[in-house]
Amino acid sequence: MLRGRHQENIRAMLAAMINEMDDSRVLYEDNHIIIVNKLCSEIVQGDKTGDKTLAETVQAYIKKRDSKPGNVFLGITHRLDRPTSGIVVFAKTSKALSRMNALFRDHKVQKSYWAVLEAAPPEEEARLTDYLWRDKKKNRSYISKPGKKDAKKAILSYKILCRSKNYVLAEVDLETGRHHQIRTQLSGRGCPIKGDLKYGAKRSNPGGGIHLHARRVRFVHPVSGNPIDVSAPVPRTDVLWQDLEEAVVRGENRTSG
Repeated sequence: MLRGRHQENIRAMLAAMINEMDDSRVLYEDNHIIIVNKLCSEIVQGDKTGDKTLAETVQAYIKKRDSKPGNVFLGITHRLDRPTSGIVVFAKTSKALSRMNALFRDHKVQKSYWAVLEAAPPEEEARLTDYLWRDKKKNRSYISKPGKKDAKKAILSYKILCRSKNYVLAEVDLETGRHHQIRTQLSGRGCPIKGDLKYGAKRSNPGGGIHLHARRVRFVHPVSGNPIDVSAPVPRTDVLWQDLEEAVVRGENRTSG
């Protein structure tokens, strides 16, 4: 009989196949907000594909769980790229939506990501400042000179958490929220994210996702005023993610796997 991690992995894999929402993906919830763990296959809000969105999935989950007869209000406070997994914050009330929007706009939400890199940056930790220009036709961002029209300043800090035989796990803290910022700034240093073909990875991942995970979010609750600090487990169906997370939990700086 399968138990423990293997059993959880099979449940997670089945849920991922149908983009199912279950209690295990809810990281925090109260009357005003709900924070969920996004799968890399999901889109947060509608696009030209017409695929079912994470917002719709969460709405259906709340409606069924709470036996709500009418429509479920759910406000989108920010987005996460489709190939990226991890934390997404939704508002359950209009009051929370307007206030969360203000928190994001005023840079009062601290976001940390985990990124699996194909090569190690030159320094164990550093603060990177660049100017990024977005090509909307190609849906791609580039590092440019400061004076280029429409180029925007982008700042992040990273530190190496652990290493495997072929990859490096970095924690990234965003100070700005530019289009594809982490992907662009790290690939610009010769450190593309695993699976990210658009930004220089050697090969794609099965399913088209990339190894970038919105790991942690911190902010002051928009209604209660209480501090919120939430972390998202890495994808349970991915062995590399699981091994790297376990290495970090064990406090290992380097691994041999």
